[in-house]
Amino acid sequence: MEASYKFYLVLVFAMFFTKQALAAQHVVGGSQGWDESTDFSSWSSGQTFKVGDQLVFKYTALHSVVELGSDSAYKNCDIGSATDSMNGGNSVVKLNKAGTRYFACGTLGHCDQGMKVTIKTVSAADASSAPGSSSSSTPNSTSAASAFHFATSFILLIASMSGFLFII
Repeated sequence: MEASYKFYLVLVFAMFFTKQALAAQHVVGGSQGWDESTDFSSWSSGQTFKVGDQLVFKYTALHSVVELGSDSAYKNCDIGSATDSMNGGNSVVKLNKAGTRYFACGTLGHCDQGMKVTIKTVSAADASSAPGSSSSSTPNSTSAASAFHFATSFILLIASMSGFLFII
């Protein structure tokens, strides 16, 4: 009976860490970060954003991040209608559902100068056919693979400590 309990505990850990390992963190703007010199349209077109992934905005005190609620607000840089506002230089946004989200810099004039990005999030089922979904397309796939290997190692460690690692 106790062996069965340990097996299910390991299985729960495996499912939790595998789900976490498959989520990616996307540093908005890549190595340039959230800055007015970045071409966000080009950057985002090469990415696949999946439900569960995170956007990481890295920026200086000169900038901020505002989320806009509509395509119209985005196109017109209507930062006064922001649904959320973040500052502090390192903001993380979880992509918790499929759909389109709009972000811009809240500093006066920066959005008009192109410091804005549209993020189209797809469900995990749709991600395999999305642009940028191949494993060599983004550096994020490397971090997801590293996280997956870490999770797998952790699960094997727990399994071996529990006596469930069978040598084949």
